[in-house]
Amino acid sequence: MPQRTKLSLEYVIKSSPKILYSYLHEPKALAQWFADEVNFRNQQYIFIWDGEEHAARLIGSRDNKYVRYRWEEDKDDCYFEMEIIQDELTHDVGLAVTDFVPPDVLAERKRIWDSQVQYLIRVLGA
Repeated sequence: MPQRTKLSLEYVIKSSPKILYSYLHEPKALAQWFADEVNFRNQQYIFIWDGEEHAARLIGSRDNKYVRYRWEEDKDDCYFEMEIIQDELTHDVGLAVTDFVPPDVLAERKRIWDSQVQYLIRVLGA
């Protein structure tokens, strides 16, 4: 498998951590912004884009804080994570995304995350 580059992005999301968290791990909510369709079976999330299935496992989570997924075809040290961050003083909520991608698609993957998170913001009405 080719070397991966860590991609770290942050977005401001005007939402409560509890509501935002549901959109990061519940299949029906994920299908509203992240993929065309999301199914959960045999402890796997099946993300479907343009009729093509991609399986991932939830390898870490903490309620209202973060979710971490690993694509079934990826190595153990590669994952994608969505973490809810909240400023202690202002209580502003943000979403930090960490993804490991091949260097040749880094810019494209950043555009995809930017687009998907903007769609999430619209879905949330944030």
